[in-house]
Amino acid sequence: MIGMMKVLFIGNSHTYMNDMPELMREMIESATGEKCEVFMLAYSGRSLKWHMGEEYFSERFNILHGKYDYCIIQEQAHPMPDEADTITYASEIIEMCRKVNTVPIIFETWAEKNKPENQSEMNRRYQKLAREQGALLAPIGEVWSLALPELLQKCGVDLYYRDGEHASAIGDYLVSMVLTNVITGKLPDQDFLKSYDFTTPDESWFPVKENVTDEVVMISRDVADIIRKKVATVINKE
Repeated sequence: MIGMMKVLFIGNSHTYMNDMPELMREMIESATGEKCEVFMLAYSGRSLKWHMGEEYFSERFNILHGKYDYCIIQEQAHPMPDEADTITYASEIIEMCRKVNTVPIIFETWAEKNKPENQSEMNRRYQKLAREQGALLAPIGEVWSLALPELLQKCGVDLYYRDGEHASAIGDYLVSMVLTNVITGKLPDQDFLKSYDFTTPDESWFPVKENVTDEVVMISRDVADIIRKKVATVINKE
């Protein structure tokens, strides 16, 4: 369709948790009033090295033939792989994107809840990668670490899922808002207070909710306002 934005996600569970790409799609449409489509190549626990090895032909086909406007590149986070591997395989993805005029975006992840000291190293790696490759940076980890204490103190809500690694519904609301702002330069409408939570109370990952309407959760305006302000603070500083 003419005028429709297309976005490809390459990553792992930090991408697919709570159907985050769909939430970002809705935020982009709210921010721009234009249609957006999202596509995802995300597999549990996988690194960019795996994507460009085991899944190379899927990555190649999607990037070269998918006619995407943006490609969001999310590296393994917990634990972080060797930095040299991240540079090598992210660079290969970025090179393919450039051949077809797709804008690459580096997805800066957040540290584990019990290892906040890792955030500065994540920030350094992804800032350096984006700068040296001329890619856009989605400073999710920076916004996350800035918003987390205020959300806990003022609203009693956590950005982390119960495992202390993945995002909660509120965490993915933050992730989606950062990506929306990086892509569009805008934030969704102030009345966009929706997120998704595909988890169940069971300790197991499976099954997750399969009825999409069961996933919908509402975010309080106080929580949304804090996240909006932190996104604007970090990205305006970039």
